[in-house]
Amino acid sequence: MTDNLPQIMTIEEASKYLRIPLSSLYKLAQAGKIPCHKVGRHWRFRKETINKWLDQKSVIKDKPAIHQTS
Repeated sequence: MTDNLPQIMTIEEASKYLRIPLSSLYKLAQAGKIPCHKVGRHWRFRKETINKWLDQKSVIKDKPAIHQTS
């Protein structure tokens, strides 16, 4: 399904690609929390940029927490 999406996605396509509600994606875009461009009244998302953004947002916790006892 997502393999057929274009390199430049509409907000509806990006919502499906990210598997998040359209309303949440609008909020992220308007707040500048996700990389996108507004062209006129329309939001556009570059698939490659979204993938990089997702990679940067990934958190890998490979170190165990250190607990101190007093």
